[in-house]
Amino acid sequence: MGITSSSARRLRRAGSAATAAVLGILAVSGTPALAATDGSADRPAAGNPAGAAASAGSPGTARSASGIPLGISRLAQGSGKDVAITIDDGPDPRWTPQVLDVLRKNHVKATFCLVGTKAQKYPELVRSVAADGHRLCNHSVDHDVTMDHKPVAYQKQQILEGKAMIEKAAPGVPVGYYRAPGGAFTPDSRAIAAASGMRPLGWSVDPKDWSRPGLPAIISAVEDKLPQRPTVLFHDGGGDRSETVAALKQYLPWLTAQGYHFSFPARTAP
Repeated sequence: MGITSSSARRLRRAGSAATAAVLGILAVSGTPALAATDGSADRPAAGNPAGAAASAGSPGTARSASGIPLGISRLAQGSGKDVAITIDDGPDPRWTPQVLDVLRKNHVKATFCLVGTKAQKYPELVRSVAADGHRLCNHSVDHDVTMDHKPVAYQKQQILEGKAMIEKAAPGVPVGYYRAPGGAFTPDSRAIAAASGMRPLGWSVDPKDWSRPGLPAIISAVEDKLPQRPTVLFHDGGGDRSETVAALKQYLPWLTAQGYHFSFPARTAP
């Protein structure tokens, strides 16, 4: 039996309605129709094998409804010799005050990526970080580096509850970034962070100071062949950070002598 023209019109209308319904579900769930590709190692969460494929071939300038780009920020703000210093895994009662002291003496503002449970335990340190003019970044509830293998609901809980813990420690201070533990981003985690006003934050220089490779190795890693507008990764938590403190004492004056200006990671630029 053939399809009449009126039947065809009804089919087209039905197809349009179905498409609109799917797009509506995506908007409500916070899942982006287009996710950014920026060279990041996105990994699909368990139960979401299509996650990585969803980001493939998509523009890096895709934005969430909040206006925050979905792509991972790796560049310092600015257009010249700008560098963003980022400090991870604190706050720590022994090392965070020492890092703050070095930054203060060198007139440097940094971005501190805070673990929610530590912010909850040491709120006075979070307030000290904010009082010195540094920016706050959410580093999840408890630094689970296997988050990218967990369900989306778990990722959402880690991201949003971590942000809430930091905000409670320093009321009124914005948490403008989210850095996945170990860089274990997924398209879903980036979308969740951006939808709640946090730019996914990566890095472009990693001296692996957390592994305590020795001061010469750290200095070599952060001074040699710096990329354009680098975002440099250091740590003030997770163990003995004496080498990090010593490295910052040498590195920050060196950057100044090389003509660098200290900035924050790009938050709203692609």
